[in-house]
Amino acid sequence: MINFKITFLFFLLCLNHGICISQKKIIVGAEQIDKFLPILKNKKVGIVAHQASIINSKTHLVDSLLSLNVNIQKVFAPEHGFRGNLDAGEVFINNIDNKTKLPVISLYGKKKKPSDEDLNGISIMIFDLQDVGVRFYTYLSTLHYIMEACSEKNIPLLLLDRPNPNIHYVDGPVLDLDNKSFVGMHPVPIVYGMTIGEYAKMINGEGWLNGGKKCDLKVIQIKNYNHKTSYNLKIRPSPNLPNTQSVSLYPSLCLLEQTLISIGRGTEMQFQVYGSPKFPKNIFSFSPISNFGSKNPKLKNQICYGVDLRKVKRPNQIEIKWLIDSYSKFPIKNSFFLEGFNKISGTKNLKEQIINGVNEKEIRMSWNLKLEQFKKIRKKYLLYP
Repeated sequence: MINFKITFLFFLLCLNHGICISQKKIIVGAEQIDKFLPILKNKKVGIVAHQASIINSKTHLVDSLLSLNVNIQKVFAPEHGFRGNLDAGEVFINNIDNKTKLPVISLYGKKKKPSDEDLNGISIMIFDLQDVGVRFYTYLSTLHYIMEACSEKNIPLLLLDRPNPNIHYVDGPVLDLDNKSFVGMHPVPIVYGMTIGEYAKMINGEGWLNGGKKCDLKVIQIKNYNHKTSYNLKIRPSPNLPNTQSVSLYPSLCLLEQTLISIGRGTEMQFQVYGSPKFPKNIFSFSPISNFGSKNPKLKNQICYGVDLRKVKRPNQIEIKWLIDSYSKFPIKNSFFLEGFNKISGTKNLKEQIINGVNEKEIRMSWNLKLEQFKKIRKKYLLYP
């Protein structure tokens, strides 16, 4: 009788926290080859992929499809390249992949959108990028332009969905379209709480493609997954997100990218620390140097005094307290913010609020109306409970 009560209580706890489903193995879209292999039969295939387009923890999707005689014509590569070894913001040109000998089309060089020539001979496009659920992570913009190009050429898009490691909350200022750029193209908050498959449906459904066009989109959904499922990435989705903690803190600390503060690029603590040589000296310090993913990091070879966040709890909101703290400690206020800050934050208001000393509670309250409006839009496109 006691064992039954314990089992029943555990079952209720699971239901309450939405974790029963996560006891089963999560199966990402790319691992469900039986669902989409027939769709690829006799097709000339283009694929948007990067180093994290992995199935069964070890095999690259491109390698797997080639072994099954899928006729892949070209790989389309986002920021950081097909093999994920390029710096943030580092442009690259079309090339040939050394391993597969496939042509690699750059979507992070002179153009961000495939040209008609790039798409010649492609009869279906696959999209398989590991996202982190943050508006300014550029894979969303790559998704937008792929969908737009496919809609213009009447090419079906097969999106293989993957978990979002920051899916458990929705927060931050909603982007004002005056600040639209490649680090934010749509009126969504910094953290939007959707998988990339759900987000693609929203792009289509809200008419965000040029001229309101619709992409012929099919999403292969994740199995055994919901919006409360905790998911740790097995492979870094970009060079400067090396572990679970960095992925969790990225939405908050990236606001400091467009300031004079270092967030650990050029160390092994990327997006887990922040500091500056101009902060008051304290026990914790770090010195950025040239390393993988950061050839020329901000404040290179300088001693930065600051804050170590490697052991803080996983956030359930955008932590603007670190931005406020940095501004308060920085002695030269008029040079703190860099030119691109409004594009990262998505609004001119946040910068003005920090400068004017508006407290954290009031800043958060200023986001509420647009956040609630977004949540109503978001709800229409959710694929998972």
